[in-house]
Amino acid sequence: MRFRVIGTMAATGALAMTGGAAMACGSGPGGSPGYTCTGGLVPSGTYSNLKITGQCGVADGATITVRGSVWVAANAAFDAQSAPATITVGGNVTASSGSLLGLGCQPASLVGNSAHPCETNPTGASTITVRGSVTAIKAAAVLINGTTVGGNVTALGGGSPEIPWSIKNNTVGRNITVAGQNTEWIGVMFNKVGRNVLLYDIALSDPDPGAPGVFIVRNTIERNLVCYRLTPGVSGGFVPGSVNVVGGVALGQCASLV
Repeated sequence: MRFRVIGTMAATGALAMTGGAAMACGSGPGGSPGYTCTGGLVPSGTYSNLKITGQCGVADGATITVRGSVWVAANAAFDAQSAPATITVGGNVTASSGSLLGLGCQPASLVGNSAHPCETNPTGASTITVRGSVTAIKAAAVLINGTTVGGNVTALGGGSPEIPWSIKNNTVGRNITVAGQNTEWIGVMFNKVGRNVLLYDIALSDPDPGAPGVFIVRNTIERNLVCYRLTPGVSGGFVPGSVNVVGGVALGQCASLV
């Protein structure tokens, strides 16, 4: 699944990191400049805010500190899931309509499950921390892996017939909400969640014969797991005997996954 994602994005040009320009502008807290990436790689540095308006990635081993927030414009791409990097965001990460948001990669040897290997360095791992929330509204693709989020992870609407969505191996302080997607595949797996996981109104177009639906696998959830109107259904996935650990209740289609 992982390499199909990379191949699809490369074929569609979403990860074309050459030929663009990136520029710093303004100044922020402590005199740190804001940074707008119009294409290419966001360099190591400390920025007041980060704006992504083109097809942008990060270099292998980059260290990026954003004191404020990260904003990904409509139809832009921020690929911080193909190369291992250390990224700290003091505020929120927001992705707009038609955009691609990718945060984090790590090998199976580190997390002990299906993982999300870094394309440029399969043995490397990212360290990504977002102290606020991550929000994607009508994004084309959301891939959040091995990331620490202090607030909520919210994905509303959007989707792609070619790019699977992945939300796994994250530590989320509050809620994960995924709703309103019409996309190929979604996996919410191996996350530690401080409050609730809510999934509803998701329609998958996975072409694989007998595709079981949204993968909801081995999450540890302090409060409730709620799933409604997921088509074609839900799956406890590929870990025999594995269940989600829920401190409150599991409702709807996810009632059998605990």
